[in-house]
Amino acid sequence: MIVKYNLIKTEKNTKARLGHIETNYGEFDTPMFMPVGTKATVKMLTPDELYDMHAGIILSNTYHLWLRPGEDLIAKAGGLHKFMNYKGPILTDCGGFQVFSLVKNKKDITEEGVKFKSHIDGSNLFLTPEKSIEIQNKLDSDIAMSFDECPPASATHEYLENSVKRTLRWAARGKKVHNNPNQALFGIVQGGPYEDLRKLSATETVKMNFDGYSIGGVANDGESKEDMYKAIDYSIPYLPEDKLRYLMGVGEPVDLLEGVIRGVDLFDCVLSTRIARHGNAFTRFGKINIKNLKFKEDFTPIEDTCDCYTCKNFTKAYLRHLITSDEGLGPRLLSIHNSRFLIKMMEEIREAIKNDNLLEYKEDFLSKYLGGKK
Repeated sequence: MIVKYNLIKTEKNTKARLGHIETNYGEFDTPMFMPVGTKATVKMLTPDELYDMHAGIILSNTYHLWLRPGEDLIAKAGGLHKFMNYKGPILTDCGGFQVFSLVKNKKDITEEGVKFKSHIDGSNLFLTPEKSIEIQNKLDSDIAMSFDECPPASATHEYLENSVKRTLRWAARGKKVHNNPNQALFGIVQGGPYEDLRKLSATETVKMNFDGYSIGGVANDGESKEDMYKAIDYSIPYLPEDKLRYLMGVGEPVDLLEGVIRGVDLFDCVLSTRIARHGNAFTRFGKINIKNLKFKEDFTPIEDTCDCYTCKNFTKAYLRHLITSDEGLGPRLLSIHNSRFLIKMMEEIREAIKNDNLLEYKEDFLSKYLGGKK
């Protein structure tokens, strides 16, 4: 079975959608936040902890797994699920975001593929659309992503137009060689903040009849929130109702909410575990830094309404002690809380969609999270 998406309903006051996904490795409801397991592990978390927080699906990275330990070794182990002993659905990105961050010269981006140097040992590497798909076929993830170009936020309209057309040609090449019958393949819509380019990219990508569609180019350094929301608004109208819509690289709570309202079903981001390693935690009233002195004698949980393992068992005072003492358990416990916070937020959003009161939920959430600064 390839990934099957069922649209249950659209919220009457917004474009938000309630859906259900079926895969060979389990089912989950959407909208959903997807924790990132870049190197076949969600940093600091075990598979059982991910199950306990009701993670519907996780992401792993093609580029990093290609370099270490290699797609052939993972295939020999029986695929990515068996290699990392994860029994739920897995999506693999195409590696494009990482690759293009390593490109030093635009001339290294050719019609054939991309030349760049390994971030590990500086060796020369060459990644093509066909190679990206070949790697993902061997990883045997539930969902594979087409290889796309990820231009910087500062790219001009002229550059982006050429980039979009190249990405379309790459998508066609990748789809042609995709040969894993148990794996869905998604197309990626690019085009920056430009309505004409997003329309071009979306309509032409949809013509190729992928199993689902993602909106890329919205998590680049230097991009404004306004441009991010434009990219979503300019892409969504051209994506089919009966297939999954995935916004790549977005994980700020406010952006998740705005994305859902605009019609997005799936999100991913490293943010929940990354900020945890720096002592930060999500709360209903905004992010907090647990290292702050005011938490030294605070014997309450991060969130009294949170049902995660961390909040049910530990206090801010203890977490502050762990973080300031550089104990490894500290980032682990914060990673559990932050990841569950975003997943639980999506559960609340799904309930609001069911009840057609998502805008009321948004108003209440933002009034607390932003402290009235909407």
